[in-house]
Amino acid sequence: MVDFKDTKYEQALLVYEREHAELDARLQDPDIIKSMDRLSIQRLKKRKLWLKDKIEYIRNSFYPDIIA
Repeated sequence: MVDFKDTKYEQALLVYEREHAELDARLQDPDIIKSMDRLSIQRLKKRKLWLKDKIEYIRNSFYPDIIA
């Protein structure tokens, strides 16, 4: 289990959350989507999914799902 007070993980979590939100906003903007090719859009979606997985991994490290 990761100590929640570990600022390295807190900072990484904040960076990942911010980048995930930015990618989400870019993918929701129709003007940006129209100007991009399909491969670029797929790359953004894959990056967003990777970020989501990393965020969940860090959060689960802070608060493990313990079934008593």
